[in-house]
Formats: sequence, C-alpha cells, structure tokens
Amino acid sequence: MRDTFPLLVKTDFPALRRRRLDTLQANLGYRCNQSCFHCHVAASPKRTEEMGWETMALLLEFARRHDLETLDLTGGAPELNPNFRRLVTEARAMGLRVIDRCNLTILGEPGFEALADFLAANQVEVTASLPCYLEENVNAQRGDGVFQASIAGLRLLNALGYGLPDSSLVLNLVYNPIGPSLPPDQGKLEQAYKEQLATRHGIVFNHLFVLANMPIKRFGSQLISRNEFHGYMALLKGAYQAANLDGVMCHSLISVGWQGHVHDCDFNQMLGLNLGGAPGGPVHLSELLDADLSGRPIHVADHCYGCTAGQGSSCGGALAHAGSQSAVAVVIGER
Repeated sequence: MRDTFPLLVKTDFPALRRRRLDTLQANLGYRCNQSCFHCHVAASPKRTEEMGWETMALLLEFARRHDLETLDLTGGAPELNPNFRRLVTEARAMGLRVIDRCNLTILGEPGFEALADFLAANQVEVTASLPCYLEENVNAQRGDGVFQASIAGLRLLNALGYGLPDSSLVLNLVYNPIGPSLPPDQGKLEQAYKEQLATRHGIVFNHLFVLANMPIKRFGSQLISRNEFHGYMALLKGAYQAANLDGVMCHSLISVGWQGHVHDCDFNQMLGLNLGGAPGGPVHLSELLDADLSGRPIHVADHCYGCTAGQGSSCGGALAHAGSQSAVAVVIGER
C-alpha cells in the first residue's frame, strides 16, 4: 500500500485549537467483514488489531471525569470486538449517548443475529454506511452482494423501529463518493435517498450524512496508483471554505485508537499524528484522565482540506450547504 503521509504532512492549512470536549470517538479494532475501496482504516477480515477491556474501561473513566456526552464507536466493524456489548451496556448505564458506526452487513453475519435487538434494547444510535442507493455502485465500492446484505440489515432495523417517525431509535445513513470527487449537496441527496429507498425497498431512515473521501490509507494509495492524488488535493484545496472551520469535529472530539493512544481525529489516528502535535511518542489516554484539553492546538495536515471543502465534512455529515455546488459531483483525474 502506497503511503500518502509524506505528501500530506507539510501543509498551509489554518491553525486550529480545541474547545470544550463533548465526544469520545474510539476505534475498537481494524477487523471487518468487508474490505471497502474507500476505507481510510484499511480494515479487512484479515486484520487482528482490537481494543482490550482495560482500554475500554479507561474510555468510560475518561468520559466520567470529563462529563462527556457521546461515545462514538468505530472500526473496522466495531461490533466484531468481543467486548463491544459490555462497553455499550456500561456506557448506556452511565447515561452516555452511544453511536455505532455500523456497516449493516454485520447484522446478518453468523453469530450476530441478535445484534440489532441488542442495539435497539440499549437505545444505541446507528450510523450506517450506504454509499449509494443503487446496487451496482455499492457493490463496485464494497464488494459483490454487499448491497442486498445492507438492504436486509436496514429492513431488520426498520422492523425494530429504527428510523421510523415518532421513534426514539435513530438511524442515519452515510454517503461517500465512489471516486475522487466532492460529495453532492447533502439536502438534495438525502431527499433522493429517501425517495429511492422507500420506493424500491420500503426503507426509511432519519438523516443522510455526506462525507468526503480522505486521501489516506487504501483510498489514498489508489489515488497515487492511478496518478490522481495531486488532482484530488487540488480539488479539495480549490473548494476550501473558511466558514467550515468553525464546525469541524476536532474542536470538540478526540479519537482513541485500539491501543489507547489519543489523536485529534480518526484520520489523524490513521496517519499516526500525535494529539496536538505532541513531540515524542503517542499520547495515551491514561495520561489525560485529569487533563484540560480546552485551548490546546490541533494537529493539522493537508488531509484537513477534506473536512473543509465545499459544504464541509464531519462525523455528523456536511457542515454547511454547498451553495452553487452541483448536485452531481465532478470526478477529476490526471491520466
């Protein structure tokens, strides 16, 4: 895999500083039942890295001491971690809002037949990746058969009440472009998703989040292999919107890796960028249990343009409407 880190670390991206922390995002491991083209984690069924319970207990203690609101669980497929349910149960008992970044297909894997019921019983918010409402596009990005398995997962969640009007069970979907392009307008695409999924499959959901693909790990390597990296970075930088800086997720979130090391965001975690640009080795969560992070610098690099281009991109989707940005994203290339 070709590393994009040397191409990103030197940057002219504006300096950022932290505000009050409200969200703890934790990567529970890189193992996944899929191997997606766009994956910035390079997750796959062959990966073995996973967070242990000792580190998970630190997550809960940190959340308690800092009076956090949200525990955001990612992977890989976070549900594959053997302590996933214990962590969720204890976090919910503390009153934490828990988000499960779910790939949908995990709900149909052998041994996970009761997972959806568990999520519903614990009022876990499901943020599920579905990069398109068309089967051929999803399978091209995520593998043959993934679309139908995803639809089956969505139907299962709907049957439990997820995404239904007047239900407290939240189901949000995530879109990301197939290739090196900016996402289309979030509002317009959400309307199209709702119409198409309801008409074709009888599926409902709450909101659609659109995310830009990050030029790191598997996707970044593909950009380099196809001679598209510099063109994609030019696209991101050309679409930079300073107004999006105020809403980027790193202001109020920290990302914790499977070993307990802390980073300013999930993307920085994958690049190995220390929290706030701290010198030396990575910072461990155990070192920050009583630390006040407000006002500290945020480690930025060129990939940060991916969060501020066009309508902006964060864990909660677009930061602003894209204005004149076309509803159809433009694919760039350098061939």
